[in-house]
Amino acid sequence: MSRAPTRERLFQAAVTLIAEQGFSATTVDEIAEKAGVAKGTVYYNFASKSELFEELLRHGVELLTRDLREASASTASAGGGHIDALDAMVRAGLVFIDRYPAFTRLYVAELWRTNRAWNSTLLVVRRQAVAVVEEELRAGVEEGELSADIDIALTAAALVGMVLVAALDWKAFQPERSLDEVHGALSLLLQGRVGGCAQPR
Repeated sequence: MSRAPTRERLFQAAVTLIAEQGFSATTVDEIAEKAGVAKGTVYYNFASKSELFEELLRHGVELLTRDLREASASTASAGGGHIDALDAMVRAGLVFIDRYPAFTRLYVAELWRTNRAWNSTLLVVRRQAVAVVEEELRAGVEEGELSADIDIALTAAALVGMVLVAALDWKAFQPERSLDEVHGALSLLLQGRVGGCAQPR
């Protein structure tokens, strides 16, 4: 029997509890209870709570990275350019956060902590997600669609950060807005269409 469904339940339970209560306050017993499994099942799948958390970070960012790559590939297949692909990635990021808000809150919170055993893991998985955006930016520069003056690494990090912060603000303070509205606002930023003056009549 595959362990994947059980591990998925454990991931979902852990991320929800840790996002609500914090890592230290969340017990293995609570994770097991929320996942609907015996406590021993947690240790059968993960050596410790810390290992579960590290794997949770990897799992979540791998899902996001996959979604970003699929958005880029779909855009290319449809004949879109690199700006279109970046715009599709912005939407894919918003869709992911809409689907996994607890994971996103947890990921952003852990970015600010430096005393965790899994800091190196967090740096690795962050790099995975940002690297997908960097690849798109680099290809756009090489093909002349994007300016050669852009700082690719910083721009990629800024785009990922824009989506994370805007989505968290959306979920926390503007939940009445639709995903299309949020994407539309970020799309205008991405395409540099928020400045300028009104068109003459």
